[in-house]
Amino acid sequence: MNSNTFRMPVRRSAAAATVAALAVGPVLLAAPAAHASGGEGRATAAVLRTGLDVSLLGKAVNVPVRVSLNEVKAPASENETALSVKVQGAEGGEPVDILKADVATADATVDEKKAEGHVNLVKARVHVPGIPLLSLVEVEKVTSKALCEVGKKPVAESNVLGHITVFGKKTTLSAAGRTHVSVPDVGEVTLDLSRTSTTSRTAAATALELKVAVNPLKLGVAEVNGTVTLAEATCETPKGTEPTGKPTEKPTEQPTEKPTERPTQQPSVKPSDAGGIKTDNGGTTPTENLAETGGSSTTPYIAIGALALLVAGGGALAVTRSRGRSRG
Repeated sequence: MNSNTFRMPVRRSAAAATVAALAVGPVLLAAPAAHASGGEGRATAAVLRTGLDVSLLGKAVNVPVRVSLNEVKAPASENETALSVKVQGAEGGEPVDILKADVATADATVDEKKAEGHVNLVKARVHVPGIPLLSLVEVEKVTSKALCEVGKKPVAESNVLGHITVFGKKTTLSAAGRTHVSVPDVGEVTLDLSRTSTTSRTAAATALELKVAVNPLKLGVAEVNGTVTLAEATCETPKGTEPTGKPTEKPTEQPTEKPTERPTQQPSVKPSDAGGIKTDNGGTTPTENLAETGGSSTTPYIAIGALALLVAGGGALAVTRSRGRSRG
């Protein structure tokens, strides 16, 4: 009685535990699972960059001036307002202040969702070797921004605010973006204004680019040629995150199939297999009627013996009656 009393609750609790485990399983699989798809974004920012060649008087020598101010790559930031370089053989060997500004900042940031470069330049004055007292260009304010966000189109913006002075002369910038300024006995400057470009994953912005051709003919400098770039920012979109796929497939399959199959099939199959009787041909015989009547493997022999006794008894009774009649 005790075993019968406690077996059924155990089986039921085991089935309930199985159903509960199958029900909880998909929830665990559905927990957030994401991975970086192979590459961070990129961002750069530079307040000033020069690519100048300085030709010295009396010498067939070009001295390259490749310098930059606040040039950073993400993640980084810089806040410097002056840049001086020393060109051997020019201006008596004294340092040349290439750029001075009231504000000069460059910031570059990158995370899984976006990459951004940003430059801000306020009241800046740019010089080249050979013309220490006259600014090549002066600007009130220039900014550049490149923003690349996952799932969005990259954005490139640049602005030149206020007036611009080239060789001491106020200059009106062309709406077409390119302005040419020529000063006798000094040189020529071509200004490209607010240059931007974007692709599906990149953006670049330059507030001002100057192409310089200067012939000062003094202070040991014959010519200065090259480019000066102000407020440049670039970015490349991060590849972002992608789902693994498994969390979305398994939760939809397991709750609908496995919880309904195992609890209904397993209890009905195992009891019938375990209770069957082996036969000579390897099969099993049903156990339902045997469980009710209490039969076993000797039942056929008992039945045959009973039948033989019944026949023998009937025969003896018939002989006895026939003898009684003959006597009477």
